[in-house]
Parts: sequence; C-alpha cells; structure tokens
Amino acid sequence: MRVVIYGAGAVGGVIGVRLQQHGHDVVLIARGAHLDAIRARGLTFRSPTEDLTVPMHAVGHPSELDFAADDIVLLTMKSQHTQGALLDLRAAAGAGVPVVCAQNGVANEAMALRLFPDVYAMLVILPASHLEPGVIATEARTTTGILDTGRFPHGVDGRITELAAMVDSSGFSCRADASIMRWKYAKLLSNLGNALDAVAGRQSEAATTIGRLMRQEALACFAAAGIDCATADEMRARRDGVIELGPVAGQDRGGSSSWQSLQRGTGNIEADYLNGEIVELGRLHAVPTPANEVLQRAAHDLATAKAPPGSTSAEDLLRMINAYSSR
Repeated sequence: MRVVIYGAGAVGGVIGVRLQQHGHDVVLIARGAHLDAIRARGLTFRSPTEDLTVPMHAVGHPSELDFAADDIVLLTMKSQHTQGALLDLRAAAGAGVPVVCAQNGVANEAMALRLFPDVYAMLVILPASHLEPGVIATEARTTTGILDTGRFPHGVDGRITELAAMVDSSGFSCRADASIMRWKYAKLLSNLGNALDAVAGRQSEAATTIGRLMRQEALACFAAAGIDCATADEMRARRDGVIELGPVAGQDRGGSSSWQSLQRGTGNIEADYLNGEIVELGRLHAVPTPANEVLQRAAHDLATAKAPPGSTSAEDLLRMINAYSSR
C-alpha cells in the first residue's frame, strides 16, 4: 500500500515522515515554497527528541503521479481547500482511489463521498506545527498522535484495517473504529476554540466564557439534529496516557492550526468548517448560535485582511456576542 499524503503541512508532513521512517511507501503533495524546500533539501522534522532532515518524494499536483490500484490518499489539507483538491484528485486518479479525510471538522467526508465511493474518516489528535517552508514539528515526545479511522459513514473493511495497523506501528496510536464519526464530532467541540485562539487568545476570563458558550451551542445543535457524539469522559479516556508533550528546541508552536494560518498570512482560515458547522446546524434546527457565528466572522475578517493573531480582544468579542444575542 502506497500512501499519498495530499497536503504536506503540519499534520500531513508529520504523518508522512513517521510512515517513511518505518519503511512504508509515501509520497507528499505539497505546493509553493514548501514544495520547493522539500525538493531542494528534504523535509526538516523536529520533535522533543529529534532534529533531522528527511528526503521525501514530493510533487505539486496529483496529475504528476501515476496512481496504482493499491494507493490510498490521505487528505490532510485544511477544509477550505478540500473541494478543489478532490476535483483535482478525481481528474488525476479517477473515482476508484480510496480517500481518507485526516482533517478537522466533519464536512470533508461528505464532500468526498459525492465524488468517490470509498471514503474513510480519521480522527486527528496530533500536536504539530508548520510555520516556515520545509519545516514541520511535533511536540509529542513518545506516541506522536492518535489517528483512529473507519469507513464513512460507518463501518470498517480490510483496507482501513490494514492502514490502521500500518499507522499504529509507525509511532501513532491508531484503531479501526466502525463509529469513527462520533469521535470526530467530539473533536469538533475542541476545535471550536481554534478561531478564538487565533483571533484573541484563550488566556482570559472572557475567553473562557466564550469557549463555554460555543460548546453549549454545539451540544444543543447536536441534540436537535440527533447527532451522536463521544462524551468528554470517552475522549479523556482515549487521550490519557497516550501523548506526552515536550518542548522542541528552537520551535515555538504558538497556537492552534488556525493561529498558524494567521501567523503565516495565508489569507484564509478553517473557521467556516469548524464554527461554521455549528452555525449551519443551528440554522437548520432553529438553535441560536451567536458565539460561534461571531467567532466565524471575526476569524474570516482577520484572515482576509492578513491581520496577525490576537488582533481582537476576547472582551470585545464577548460584547459582540452579547449584543448579537439580545437582538
């Protein structure tokens, strides 16, 4: 099985390095200066115990690859880039290639299923950073991350069982799980704070209040929509004792993946597919979602303006949420 990692940033790059270190066939699809750096000198990988540069096979587009019957594609780009990537992948590989959505949020799998019959979901709990071309880092000291996976919308099969075993033996904890989406909905709850982290930071009383409001709105939406979601106790049990964090020499992660998007000035951010998921559910099921809507809009505005992280205060955001709620 060759693993094609489509989106070789923080998550994709770390997965790719670990798989290659354990003898598996990996190719990265990257772009821009990051691709140029990988081609020129390899992918620099840093962790609390490692600092090395790994030669990696990398291309800039799916059309540069000759796809084989045993290939499997891991989508690891942010959700705002998924639709275009899927169209490019289908044009290059055909609809028969299996697709694994190793991404935050819960919208990617449905997008993929419109174009590909064999779609899998992957829970991603992986502390990773990508702030400069050709360099990725993980703060995980021992087990690199949790990457449980299963067929979308439900089930397991021989292919995903084989991939899970491959990933699990490559420095991750990875289980094949027939009900993987309930875990991804639980992960979405924690990812709602990514926009807050990017826009204002989380270290204040106002930020704590906003985080609580966003989670309450999400749980109300899940209940109204009949969405099964792993509990906080289940998530805690899955994570406890698995990932041990440590400092990376010369590397400051700074913040969430959304914080990193603002820091790099990408001009886009994932909030439409994280907080926006809750906003959409609220509109469908008549559940008010002012906190998530304010954070979605604020994150989008800062990303579009290429403003730095922390450009808005949590206190101002909370005032906006309260004003929105009283309308």
